[in-house]
Amino acid sequence: MNKKEKVNRVVLIGAGLVGSSYAFALINQAVTEELVIIDLDKEKAIGDAMDLNHGKAFAPSSTNTWYGDYSDCEDADIVCICAGANQKPGETRLDLVEKNMKIFKTIVDNVMEKKFDGIFLIATNPVDILTHATQVFSGLPKERVIGSGTTLDTARFRFMLSDYFNVATQNVHAYIIGEHGDTELPVWSHATIGGVPVAKYLETNESYTPEDLEHLFEDVRDAAYQIIQKKGATHYGIAMSLVRITKAILGNENSILTVSTYLDGEYGEREVYVGVPTIVNRRGVEKVLEMELSDVEQQQLRHSVKTLKETMNPALEKITQ
Repeated sequence: MNKKEKVNRVVLIGAGLVGSSYAFALINQAVTEELVIIDLDKEKAIGDAMDLNHGKAFAPSSTNTWYGDYSDCEDADIVCICAGANQKPGETRLDLVEKNMKIFKTIVDNVMEKKFDGIFLIATNPVDILTHATQVFSGLPKERVIGSGTTLDTARFRFMLSDYFNVATQNVHAYIIGEHGDTELPVWSHATIGGVPVAKYLETNESYTPEDLEHLFEDVRDAAYQIIQKKGATHYGIAMSLVRITKAILGNENSILTVSTYLDGEYGEREVYVGVPTIVNRRGVEKVLEMELSDVEQQQLRHSVKTLKETMNPALEKITQ
């Protein structure tokens, strides 16, 4: 099969916990016609492809899945990179920057040598920095390089708010923006429960308190540390986030997701990839939505961007010299 036959091909690079969870979710949701798995551990990747294929009889539709190599990227619509060093207990996402940037330089060079002309989807941490690096290394248009950003953080936020207020997650609309990490921020000024602002919803029950909401956000922000401490890694949630982004791209959905995207003046920031509400479709990023932030939120976002740049710029300059 090839692009002339109009099938979707996703190439997954990195078959670790996140990558294999992403592959499993892709097949169970019948998102793509073709799935190629690439990993330095060839036997592991072959085993994953075999294992996934053996469950096809129970999948909603058949996804042609195989172990491949970089030549498969030429006809790919999406290359999703989940490869890299994992976050260890006590280690921040930003601690990973230099080691993973070196890994990414090699991967992206190999992909682009095969004339890849699709969309990069980045999951590896620190995701905002590595998404930016991927765009620099690849030379692709900025709208065709996307990171998972704060999609998972936003999903965690919505779930925890729904649990706190005892309403369905689907009826909670709220965003986490900024760095996917310690400087991320909740956009309380636009958080709603069934269309009712959260600040107003607090008044419906005296047991609801602003202090509880502050602790709730801290649990959202620190969720990865808690999960890593308990089970060693996070992978199901981020895999499902990646599948959601993949569906938005391949389905040309114009869905609004808090992916890591390039800012060129939006929110007063430039030359940085960061998680903000973004319209995502077959072209990648269609448009960045610019919410009106409160003064505090704007300051917090500025701090988040500053932190990212201070970490990224020296590492990026070092590797591109």
